[in-house]
Amino acid sequence: MSERKTLVLACGALAREIVDAIRLNGWSHLQIRCLPAIWHNTPQRIPEALRGKIRKAREEGFEEILVAYGDCGTGGLLDAMLAEEGVERIAGDHCYAFYAGLETFAELQEADPATFYLTDYLVRHFDRLVVRGLGLDRHPDLLQLCFGNYNRLIYLAQTHDPELQRQAVAAADRLGLSYEYRYCGLGGLAGFLGKTAQEEAKLSWPA
Repeated sequence: MSERKTLVLACGALAREIVDAIRLNGWSHLQIRCLPAIWHNTPQRIPEALRGKIRKAREEGFEEILVAYGDCGTGGLLDAMLAEEGVERIAGDHCYAFYAGLETFAELQEADPATFYLTDYLVRHFDRLVVRGLGLDRHPDLLQLCFGNYNRLIYLAQTHDPELQRQAVAAADRLGLSYEYRYCGLGGLAGFLGKTAQEEAKLSWPA
């Protein structure tokens, strides 16, 4: 039996992790297409852009389409669009939640809501997205305005990478926050992608 064609539409901030998961697990039935990660700054663009990609994918013959996005600031507009299109997305409001696990993230937030989170992607691009993105390099006085109400920084790591850990510590120091490291791997993202492989196996190998 031929493999079902499954397309994962994802935020660009997840591209590296999803590509690695596909390669390492041999999920040859999965393909990935991404929207720019910078669109988190203009979340109103995300729902209709994804709708366009969903409809194009159907025209191309994809039998299943999954969305690896949180709500990401769309205020429920993304979920409303996906309900109209009949497409499933990963559970969680953002990547921090589905990397850490929904229950664990809720516990972290309850313990201290004034927490700033980093993932591997955000550590790699901290200077571009946070320092220069918020203008902290040009206007140091903005540091207190942007981060004065935060207490701690938690690095939710996808990989065991000493260099990224060093950079995350430096980021916490730069922001004046206490530092905590938590290795999460792919968290809920792995299960979300992996279930398509399990369904494929059921189709290919009936009991």
